Amino acid sequence: QVQVTESGGGSVQAGSSLRLSCTASRRTGTNNAMGWFRQAPGREREFVAGISWNGGTTNYLDSVKDRFTISRDRSSGTAYLQMNSLKPEDTAVYYCAISRLAVPSTTPDSYRYWGQGTQVTVAS
Repeated sequence: QVQVTESGGGSVQAGSSLRLSCTASRRTGTNNAMGWFRQAPGREREFVAGISWNGGTTNYLDSVKDRFTISRDRSSGTAYLQMNSLKPEDTAVYYCAISRLAVPSTTPDSYRYWGQGTQVTVAS
């Protein structure tokens, strides 16, 4: 079983930046897309950003498109989510996931392995 671990969350003021990291317990997913999702209290889990197996294709939730950047290091199997200009509405638990596919999907069912999540809290 692959374990996915997120790190880098925290509590910040609006306008600040955070960088989330995602690692897998073994080198898996190098030929798979990776994605970040988030879930705020009382809301459904939503897709935030995804990146293809080779990093050549990325997609984003519209509300984060100009502020967040997803990247990956295939040699280490690590994915990152650089979050700039954070807003209170970005407050959520952020999850990293490894897809069953080579290209990123916005659908949670397309992802096979999930981390436990890291909390991001943005104060106004």
